[in-house]
Amino acid sequence: MVLAAVLAASPAFAQEAKEVKEAPQKAKSEKPTDPQIADIALTAHNIDIARGKLALSKTKNSEVKQFAQQMVDDHSAGVKEAVALATRLGVKPEKNATSKSLQDGARKATARLKKESGAKFDRDYIDTEVQYHQAVIDAVKTALIPNAQNKDLKQLLTDAVPTLEGHLQHAKNVQAQLGAKAAK
Repeated sequence: MVLAAVLAASPAFAQEAKEVKEAPQKAKSEKPTDPQIADIALTAHNIDIARGKLALSKTKNSEVKQFAQQMVDDHSAGVKEAVALATRLGVKPEKNATSKSLQDGARKATARLKKESGAKFDRDYIDTEVQYHQAVIDAVKTALIPNAQNKDLKQLLTDAVPTLEGHLQHAKNVQAQLGAKAAK
C-alpha cells in the first residue's frame, strides 16, 4: 500500500520500477547462457553494494544503516563466491540485455537517491530495495536457475535464494518501521 502510493506519486520511480520488474522477463525470454548468468549475478550484487554504501553515507536511521551494512557485507561475499566459481570454471562473465537493464535501473535509482536526504531518502532507499530484491528473486527463480547449464552455477544460484529472501523480508520489516514512524 505504501509502495503503491510512492510509485503513483513519482513518475521517475514508476519508470525505474518498470525496468527492474522487466528484468526477470527479459532474462526468461532471452534464455541466458552461463557467462551471461554470471554477469547478471555479478551486476545484481554490485548494484546492491553500491546502493548500500550510498545509504551508509546518507542515513542517520539505525535500522536503515543496519540493513545497508548487511547489503554491503552479504553482496560483497556473493561477488567473491561468484568470481571464485567463474574463475574455477573458466567462465568469463558476458554483458547482456538483462544486466544492462539492471544497470540502467540502478543508475536512475542512484541518481534519484543522491538528491534525497533524511526520512525521504530512508523510505525511498528501502522501497527501492524491496522492489529490487523481489525482481532479483523472480529472475533467479524463473530465469537464471532454469537456464544455468553448469551444476555448480545452478547450485550457487539456488543457495543464494534464501539469502535474497531474507534481504527482502528485512527490507519489508524496515519499510514497515519507517511507515509507522512516518504516520506518527
